[in-house]
Amino acid sequence: MEQDPPQIPEVSEPAASPPRTTPGATRYRLRRVDTAGNDALTHLGRHGADTFGYTAVLTVEPRLAQLLRLRVAQINHCAYCLELHHAAARAAGIADPVIDTLSAWWETDFHDPATRAALAYTEALTLLADPQVSRSFEARHRDLAAHFDESAILEIVGVVVNMNVWTRLKLAEGAAPGFIE
Repeated sequence: MEQDPPQIPEVSEPAASPPRTTPGATRYRLRRVDTAGNDALTHLGRHGADTFGYTAVLTVEPRLAQLLRLRVAQINHCAYCLELHHAAARAAGIADPVIDTLSAWWETDFHDPATRAALAYTEALTLLADPQVSRSFEARHRDLAAHFDESAILEIVGVVVNMNVWTRLKLAEGAAPGFIE
């Protein structure tokens, strides 16, 4: 079933994030462990990023994929991922009000039905261990399937699962953003 891609409000000129080496730019400090010290974790993260990360080429509309990544970062409270994906969302051309209200997306009129279904599915897949969420997971999948074909659903699953892996890796590392002096 061929569907029209969801419409994400965009800005005319995306804001560029500051270079990572100038004063006031963000730097990251690992407070716990460096997962790069484990080849299997490095491979897992790299493969997921290359396949479904914010620089990957997907058939799902890029702004939708970026909203899903940012929503996972919000749910999982990953400071590293929040800083990175707020900047990536702006660079993708997503309007500031859409980004700024994403944690309460259901309370806005910014999202069409397909985007709303994808956001609800993203939340359900991310929070699946919660019994209340797991009871409604099938309904979230049906809502998603009403707007996306199987190929797009599989990409959305890949984006969400990959982002959940990355948030867990960065939380395990204790990746703490801070300012370069």
